[in-house]
Amino acid sequence: MQYYDVMKLFDIDIEAGLKTAERVNPKYKPVFDKFNPEQRAVLAWYFLPHKSDKEVLGVTRPRVVKWYCPFADQKEFPSGHRYCINVYAGCGHKCKYCYAQGYEPNQAKCKDNFKKKLLKDLVEIREFNLPPAPVHLSNSTDPLQPIEQHQKLTLYTLQQLLRYRRYFTSIVILTKNPSALLELQYLDTLKERTKLPDGHLCQNFFKDNSVPTLRIEVSLAFSSQQDADFYDPGAPSIANRMQAIQQLRQNDIPVTLRIDPLLPRNPLPNGSTLSDFQLPNAQSLAGLEKLVRFAEENGMLHIVYSVAKIIAPRYKPIPEAMHQLKQVYEYVAKPDKLIFRGGSWRLPETIAKKQIVEPFLKTCESYGIKAYFCKQNLFSTP
Repeated sequence: MQYYDVMKLFDIDIEAGLKTAERVNPKYKPVFDKFNPEQRAVLAWYFLPHKSDKEVLGVTRPRVVKWYCPFADQKEFPSGHRYCINVYAGCGHKCKYCYAQGYEPNQAKCKDNFKKKLLKDLVEIREFNLPPAPVHLSNSTDPLQPIEQHQKLTLYTLQQLLRYRRYFTSIVILTKNPSALLELQYLDTLKERTKLPDGHLCQNFFKDNSVPTLRIEVSLAFSSQQDADFYDPGAPSIANRMQAIQQLRQNDIPVTLRIDPLLPRNPLPNGSTLSDFQLPNAQSLAGLEKLVRFAEENGMLHIVYSVAKIIAPRYKPIPEAMHQLKQVYEYVAKPDKLIFRGGSWRLPETIAKKQIVEPFLKTCESYGIKAYFCKQNLFSTP
């Protein structure tokens, strides 16, 4: 279906779409400006509330295949045109450091009419013939947490993405439960996702640059089960995740390891230790080296990292462990103060880089495996 056919189908035209695009909020404008006029018009009709009488329009799509981050300024968070599908609401892993603690419930549940809304989104993406873009499952809840065993909504989503594969580039699955993907129906579906259909607009790019069109990002921040139990009380065991990663790699499924978040480690300044703040030394350099070595030995694409943020939840108290970690941050940052931005406290960048990040990156370098900051990893996903 050509762009002018789509415009005729919806009783609109390219000129009208471009006029709508001119009203887009300036913080989203860099994304629209990257496309040719026909594509820009299509994006405007699909993502912008064209019936609104507001002078400035924000991106919106109130179903399930959503603009990746509808609130971010593209100059500061240049995610571009990409999608995110949060299959479930809430997460039962109860990871104490998770940024979604600030807005997601602690228990997973199904979204109302998820399948119907997913199909409606995918049909409209096809009818509007939107330019292909990456799709991420997911940035707020684990798509493979225990609820998936009964509901199978993530499997359903992957199966539907196969039907509409030409409208997506990379498919990224972020999870702490990779063993769920070893069931035959998931594994077969994943293998189909690694192929782009003939005529896909980005087929040559992926082929010429040897870039995988699908990858599984597995969160595994600790090498000790005792430390994982402290911070990730509801997540699958370390052994379970490692074994699943090895089996995925044996099936030629591309995997990225997320050692994320990075935490302070002993010794702290002035001879203090984490035990002084009732916290375990969960990420010693020796423990991190085990994870990096595991990534290298199993041929993972790369490692993703970020420094832990202390989330300020909206409707519940900060977990005790995070309250203690905030005290560690305050101690480490002296005489500077913590940075509060986006609903979370952070270490000053220079301190985080010197004390937490640089020793970790040296370890990655020693094993010859690349490590990308989480935003860099996101933005570089084609």
